Amino acid sequence: MEMKLAPWPAIFIPFLLFVILFRRHRHCRYNLPPGPKPWPIIGNLNLIGPIPHHSLHQLSQKYGPIVHLKLGLKDFIVVSSADAAKAFLKTHGNTFSSRPKNNAGKYTGYNYSDLLWGPYGPHWRQARKICFSQLLSQKSIESSEYIRKEEMKNMLHELFISSDKPVLLRDYLYALNLNIISRMVLGKKYVKKDQSGFMFSWEEFRDLVDEFFLVNTIANIGDLIPWLDFLDLQGYTKRMKDFNAKFDRFLEHVLNEHEERRKGAENYVATDMVDMLLQLAEDRTLEVKLQRHSVKALTQDLIVAAVDTSGVIVEWGMSELLKNPEIIRKATEELDRVIGRDRWVEEKDITKLPYIEAIAKESMRLHPAAAVLPPTTSAVDGDSKVLGYDIPGGAQVIVNVWAIGRDPTIWENPYEFNPERFIGKDIDVIGHHFELLPFGAGRRICPGYVLGLKVVQVSLANLVHGFSWSLPGHMKKEDLNMEEVPRLTNVRKQPLEAVIKPRLSSHLYL
Repeated sequence: MEMKLAPWPAIFIPFLLFVILFRRHRHCRYNLPPGPKPWPIIGNLNLIGPIPHHSLHQLSQKYGPIVHLKLGLKDFIVVSSADAAKAFLKTHGNTFSSRPKNNAGKYTGYNYSDLLWGPYGPHWRQARKICFSQLLSQKSIESSEYIRKEEMKNMLHELFISSDKPVLLRDYLYALNLNIISRMVLGKKYVKKDQSGFMFSWEEFRDLVDEFFLVNTIANIGDLIPWLDFLDLQGYTKRMKDFNAKFDRFLEHVLNEHEERRKGAENYVATDMVDMLLQLAEDRTLEVKLQRHSVKALTQDLIVAAVDTSGVIVEWGMSELLKNPEIIRKATEELDRVIGRDRWVEEKDITKLPYIEAIAKESMRLHPAAAVLPPTTSAVDGDSKVLGYDIPGGAQVIVNVWAIGRDPTIWENPYEFNPERFIGKDIDVIGHHFELLPFGAGRRICPGYVLGLKVVQVSLANLVHGFSWSLPGHMKKEDLNMEEVPRLTNVRKQPLEAVIKPRLSSHLYL
């Protein structure tokens, strides 16, 4: 007798219903954080708009500072208050110290070998230690100050040449940060505006960095609904692979050049961060051998993060100053009194400029470079309990820094740009005060925060000190567009365009 096989829907649909009912029953036993009811398969993806941190903020207004979401088939915990951020990043920081395994980490992070997406473990701990104790140590940053001074002077000279004409500030800040980090990490400027051939032109490199931030930000359907991953419905996995192929070609060229230089010298002394990493790769005493792909992953981290984030904050800061001329007046009064008009601001001067420091903090509060911190996940198996809530094992925790910076229970008139709120207040930006987290906090704090903060403060100080700023044509401050672009960094939708006039003696610009 011939047997007939049941059609696949007759098997698949009951199985799918069983899985959904089982998960619902399982979740009923939990004291999950509040949140909207998810749809099958897509979860709450329908509630996430074009600017995710705005959507997450709106959900926190309805459900509270800790919200449970289902994005696709994945659990997410959205944190939108300083107290809740402290609980996840500090109190339970050891637990939530890992990263989810997603396609971005696999294809743009050298298979999770970088600091951004690397899971918590011996390799990541060693990489973090290398950054804090050697690459970005206080000694290393102080020894490279001359590079930042030279490149700052070069940028100010370029701006001086463009006096009385509208300028796109973003281009100048991008070139400043790219030149600084290239010299510190790679030993020289590999990218130039007029360069072509094997190496990238300045524009090509900028586009490549923009692509990195895009593909590391988007909600990739394959990550959220894993059984659809092979389809690459949005084409993002292909873009990640393309990015990696292009940037890897550049990094291979850099490493080969450094290795050739090392071979031809006796008692070679490291002169940049790639040299230091290549020396460490030969160190047999390391807990985990530093492989070539790890050297490239860390080098990529150092370059990409530094090129974009500091410039983003400074551009937002100058945008807010153009909307608030009275703040510019107070800042220039402080600069003229402390610095005078016969020299530029240096890093050592910043502690004597509390109003400039306050402007930098207020810029980072209202416009953090990372509107939401990259997701963390539990480094231990099983569920966790935080502030009375059950957190499912494998859930991804997202801290909405943008929302915390607008919390009216912490900040008076939170949408107003007001540097005075920081005068006389002991609130830092390096992870000790959870109401202000531009660099994150805990184990996953940005290792380059000391360098980034120096660049932001000195850039803002010299831009205000060296030039008078105005909007082009008959544009009014109320017309200045302050919309954002949803990326890993919180970029202005429209680059800031302004007209500048020199304030200092002309010989300082030459």
